[in-house]
Amino acid sequence: MLKLSGTIFMPPLLTLIGIPGLESVQFWIGIPFCVMYIIGIFGNSLLLVIIKSEHSLHEPMYLFLAMLGATDIALSTSILPKMLGIYWFHLPEIHFETCLLQMWLVHTFQCIESGILWAMALDRYVAICHPLRHSIIFTHQFITQIGVGVTLRAAPFIAPCLILIKCRLKFYRTTVVSHSYCEHMAIVNLAVEDVHINKIYGLFAAFSILGFDIIFITLSYIWIFITVFSLPQKEARLRAFNTCIAHICVFLEFYLLAFFSFFTHMCGFHIPSCIHILLSNLYLLVPPLFNPIVYGIKTKQIRDQVSKIFYSKDPS
Repeated sequence: MLKLSGTIFMPPLLTLIGIPGLESVQFWIGIPFCVMYIIGIFGNSLLLVIIKSEHSLHEPMYLFLAMLGATDIALSTSILPKMLGIYWFHLPEIHFETCLLQMWLVHTFQCIESGILWAMALDRYVAICHPLRHSIIFTHQFITQIGVGVTLRAAPFIAPCLILIKCRLKFYRTTVVSHSYCEHMAIVNLAVEDVHINKIYGLFAAFSILGFDIIFITLSYIWIFITVFSLPQKEARLRAFNTCIAHICVFLEFYLLAFFSFFTHMCGFHIPSCIHILLSNLYLLVPPLFNPIVYGIKTKQIRDQVSKIFYSKDPS
C-alpha cells in the first residue's frame, strides 16, 4: 500500500468497522439481524415454492410477488454474511474490488426491487381501472419483458458509479469505512480528490430510477383511489381496496426507509452516525422480512396454500 503525504494510493484493502460507536455491542446486534435474515429467507423461499407449485397463482400479481421475493433473497444475502463476519468474527477487511462488487450488487438489487414495485402498481392500476384489458395487456410474455426490463435498467445506471470511483479516485485519506457494508457515498467520502461528479451522478441515478418509480406509483394509486371511491357499491369498493393494501404497505416501508437513509447520507443531516448506519442496515433487512409476512397475511390465496402445507392432515 503506497502512502503519499498522508494519503493512500489505491488501497488494496478496506476496513468495514460496522456501526460506529457501537462496536462493543455489535455481537448482540448481529443476533436479531441474523434472525431477521433467516426468517426472511424462509418466508420468501416459501412464497417462491407456493407460487411455482400452485398453478392458480400463475397470475401477474403473484408472478411479480415471486420476482420481489427472489430479489429480497439476493439483496439481503449480498450484505448479511459479511456483516455477521464483522459483528461476530472480527473480520472487517474486504478487498477493494470485492467492496465495489458488493456496492454494485446492493444498489442494483435496490433498483430492481423498486422496478418490481412499479410493475406491481401498474398491474393494480390496470386491474382496477381497466379490468377488461388486464388479461390482454398482462400476458406472460409481457410480464417476462417487464422482469428483464427492470433488471437491465438497474445495471447500467449503477455501473458508472463503480467506473467513476475506480477511474477518478486514486488517493484516499483512510481505508476505514464507517459502515457495515460497501455503500456508494461511504466509499466516495474516503477520497481526498474532488468527488462532486461522483455525488452528482449518485443523485442523478437515484432520482432517475427511484424518483421515476415513486412518482409513477403515486400517480397510479391516485387514479386507483379515484376509481375505487367512484364505485357505487360499498362491498365493491372494499374488495378493490383490499387488493391494494399489501402493496401500499410494502411501498411505504421500502421508500420511506430508502429516502431517509439516502438523504441523511447525501446531505449530512445532524443525525448520529450509529443511528444512520442502523437504519441503513434495517432498510436492507426489513423488506425481505416483512414483505412475505404482509402478503401472506393480506392475500387469501397464499394463506390457503400455507395452511395446506403446515396444517394438512394425513387422510389415514
